[in-house]
Amino acid sequence: MAPEDSIPRRAFLRLLAASAAGMAFRPPPHSEAGLQLARVASTWIAIHKEPSRQAPRTGRLVRDQLITLLQGVKADEGPRHNPLWYEIQYGYVHSGNLQRVAWHIQLPQRTIRPGGQLFEVSVPYTRTRRRPDPAAPPLYRLYYQSTAWVVDCVEGTDGRWWYKVFDELLGLHYYARSEHLRLIPDEALSPISAQVAAKDKKIQVDLAQQELRAFEKGRLVLRTRISSGIPDPRPRENGIPTLTPSGRFYVLRKMPMRHMGDGELTSDIFAYELPGVPWCSFFHEWGVAFHGTYWHSDFGRPRSHGCINMRTEEARWLYRWCTPVAEPEHYIKLGRGTRVEVF
Repeated sequence: MAPEDSIPRRAFLRLLAASAAGMAFRPPPHSEAGLQLARVASTWIAIHKEPSRQAPRTGRLVRDQLITLLQGVKADEGPRHNPLWYEIQYGYVHSGNLQRVAWHIQLPQRTIRPGGQLFEVSVPYTRTRRRPDPAAPPLYRLYYQSTAWVVDCVEGTDGRWWYKVFDELLGLHYYARSEHLRLIPDEALSPISAQVAAKDKKIQVDLAQQELRAFEKGRLVLRTRISSGIPDPRPRENGIPTLTPSGRFYVLRKMPMRHMGDGELTSDIFAYELPGVPWCSFFHEWGVAFHGTYWHSDFGRPRSHGCINMRTEEARWLYRWCTPVAEPEHYIKLGRGTRVEVF
């Protein structure tokens, strides 16, 4: 794809939209060994001539476009919280609004446990449908490493296998192509450090440093950058501020996936809908949780609506490590668990 300034802007946007739509059900053209694929996770991002926001722009990329990353560069000019840039074919892009993705096609799991099982998206994104039919009205896009609770595997009108996905927020079902979701086996959900008593585990969140630390008997076992809530104490339309609350709490509810956002049934990819937010460990009555993040990689500065955004792999580790212990056959677990200190 050529940079924006080489073709008229309207033609450029039409071409990008067509390209993104075409990527939904087939592998990307660049799959050479050693090269990394990324998805644009925001409305658009700029391409710069050098790894600096002060450098001239050579074009831009739009949401859900897939690009090949040639190499990572840590720029002296930052930004300080996240100085990682990527070289691409036409220049450099900052990493903050990119999601690194992969393309792993799956065989269908024809038998689903009664009550459902947990799956994760194994391709950059997949479009869900109201029925198991590629011509049915579209719904949400599910993104790489987001999770889904699958309750059945059915044959579609196209002769392919589709998963019936339960949306726990809206209490309804929709359908996703089976080759785009990977079953998470029960053993991959087993608790970590189960021999350590619950009272000997503790999570600390340092809002000033944008850092999370986990301890076992006072020994540090995880330390990582996070993105907490935008520090605005004013209530939003739902009556809840975006500021992450400070204080002493406990993990009270765990869900391996959660539909967050406005709770609308929509096909608009720009709506504030985040189905399948993975590895949620809730610790506050407002619904504040630790969870994985597929809509940015800009850890080290506040940018959430109050939750603690984490790298998905680390949120999954924390989910398995903290208590209460969640059973693989259940999509929700309640109970007073690991202590949380936010300051």
